[in-house]
Amino acid sequence: MTKAVMKGVVHGRTIELENEPGLPDGQPVSVTVEVIAAEKSQAAFEAFKRAAGGWANDNPEGLEQYLEQTRRQRKVRPREIPE
Repeated sequence: MTKAVMKGVVHGRTIELENEPGLPDGQPVSVTVEVIAAEKSQAAFEAFKRAAGGWANDNPEGLEQYLEQTRRQRKVRPREIPE
């Protein structure tokens, strides 16, 4: 069984694929449709870019104190590993 993930655009009952699927005309296939939310993914990317510079205007000592506190907390309460 050959399996491929391809992107396309819906036009009524037809899905126009971005690339040639490489299958003969009339070949039966199974199709799973997943909506690509361009607006959501763009919003998530913009949020990531804003968050990436979150420490940019903070003083380095404050960041170092925060990281050291986080390290100490992890040593006190190690993460449990499920069996």
